[in-house]
Amino acid sequence: MTTLVLTVVGDDRAGLVSAVADIVDAHGGNWENSELAELAGAFAGIIEVSVAPDRADSLRAALEGLAGTLTVAVHAGAGSAATAGRAVTFDVVGNDRPGIVREVSAALSAHGASIERMSTQTTDAAMAGGRLFEASVTVTLAPEVAVDDLVAELERLAAEIQVDVTLAD
Repeated sequence: MTTLVLTVVGDDRAGLVSAVADIVDAHGGNWENSELAELAGAFAGIIEVSVAPDRADSLRAALEGLAGTLTVAVHAGAGSAATAGRAVTFDVVGNDRPGIVREVSAALSAHGASIERMSTQTTDAAMAGGRLFEASVTVTLAPEVAVDDLVAELERLAAEIQVDVTLAD
């Protein structure tokens, strides 16, 4: 099987996922993994699909037919390679400010952490006013990286940032 990674973006409306799924199915593809979201009226997603090698080109061509409804980019996937290290999830909460994602990602990168999944949002701070930044970040860490050092680095980003750590199995 060939692995393809689809990125899809368009104005949000009912039926977008169904349209992509119909095309994948019609070409004998299997929808493996996806992350899909509506943000500010736009629909965006990333989808991992496996398909027989002799059907990959026709699947690509059929997905181009969604132009005008969705912008679809098809990338050759590398398959699922095992990553050396351990998975750690950080839940970060702090006062929102410009640059916070850059600071968090730079701290992770400086410790050799590879971001596997990251979800962020801002919400109104009910009691204190202002905006809160919340992120859930799953990373792969090399065995020699001390989780406590990375947590301390993240907490140094702001006086009021909180970091909870979950060690994955």
